[in-house]
Amino acid sequence: MDSSWQATEDWARRLDGEDPLARFREDFHRPAGTIYMDGNSLGLLSHSAEKAVLAALAGWRDKAIGGWLEADPPWFTLGEDLGRLQAALVGARPGEVVVTGSTTVNLHNLLGSFYRPSDQRRRILADELDFPSDIYAMRGHLALRGLDPEGDLMLVRSRDGRTITEEDVVDAITDEVALVVLPSVFYRSGQLLDLPLLTRAAHERGALIGFDLSHSVGVVPHNLSDWDVDFAFWCNYKYLNGGPGCTASLYVNQRHHGTPPGLAGWWGYKKDRQFDMSLEWEGAGDAGAWQIGTIPVLATAAVAGALRVTLEAGMEAIRAKSLRLTEYLIFLADELLSDAPDGFSVGTPRKPARRGGHVALEHPEAVRIVKALCSRGVVPDFRPPDVIRLAPVPLYCTFEDVWQTVRHLQEIVERRDYKHYPPGRGTIA
Repeated sequence: MDSSWQATEDWARRLDGEDPLARFREDFHRPAGTIYMDGNSLGLLSHSAEKAVLAALAGWRDKAIGGWLEADPPWFTLGEDLGRLQAALVGARPGEVVVTGSTTVNLHNLLGSFYRPSDQRRRILADELDFPSDIYAMRGHLALRGLDPEGDLMLVRSRDGRTITEEDVVDAITDEVALVVLPSVFYRSGQLLDLPLLTRAAHERGALIGFDLSHSVGVVPHNLSDWDVDFAFWCNYKYLNGGPGCTASLYVNQRHHGTPPGLAGWWGYKKDRQFDMSLEWEGAGDAGAWQIGTIPVLATAAVAGALRVTLEAGMEAIRAKSLRLTEYLIFLADELLSDAPDGFSVGTPRKPARRGGHVALEHPEAVRIVKALCSRGVVPDFRPPDVIRLAPVPLYCTFEDVWQTVRHLQEIVERRDYKHYPPGRGTIA
């Protein structure tokens, strides 16, 4: 923790004056009258992404079917082209990343490819804090293979309800485990796992390993190829600001290229032969083989535009500011919120290397406090049972945003403003 920090608005503005990424804030449409702290759920629209969507519409209008090869960029190779650009964000080699599908569809495809149970090794190892959709997919694959969705899916338990220790994961990789699937960052607490350590441990014990990077891509640098991760998958609508429900991405280590995808489709065929319409599978020689159906161009266009902003800012600079923002948020929580009535606690690891891009503040009245925050123009989110997630996204959030958010929280609990709101959460938390 920076011992020179002060819990004042003037100090927050001073930090903003030293911010090398400050200019990128104007690249984004920010909802009027709001402090947006929910970019770990849905990132904001950038001018670049907006232009890219309009350009895709213009290509459809002006070129019709010709847009597959004549649009700028051509639609036919859009997934592969964007994958090459995204490779820089995750430390991948050319051809190891492709933009395709949705997060859970991609996981299903990767499970179909890399979950290879045998009589001795048939179990999948995950954790009890994982995002539920990943667990649903893993249980589904076990059921499809006639295995036990409960007994053959091993879940590493949390010691504190917030985090998972790597030691417990490693201990759970027994000779019965065929595959390990974990998140890089836990969606509630914001804990960042040690991916290279876990990858080495899995391989030393004869298991393959893959990661859900949805809560880390675009805010935490990765080196997937150097770490020898087998596969990874992620959404592009959080820190990468690709838009609601936009096309997702996957990574497959080049040593697995040539492995038949679990869910083969025509868009994964070799590009120069795709329109031969052969009934015999001849997949692309890289991660492109894991594409299934025709790329949804309009759902992908914003990804292309938003990616330009992230690449221009650079992952190292983004990570540096993210750590500083979250550290400042934790500092302010300690200074201003810990002694408040029914005080807040910080549920996110304090060590920088253990933290993703958001901070989890815990409070027994979290769901009502979130409603009170929203009424004041601050946009957080709630995760049961008692977590307020705050994500100060480096490209468009400021230190003053963080300070004002904490001041609102302080006033809400000191004045008991949250008591004016019903206790139940909304349909979307």
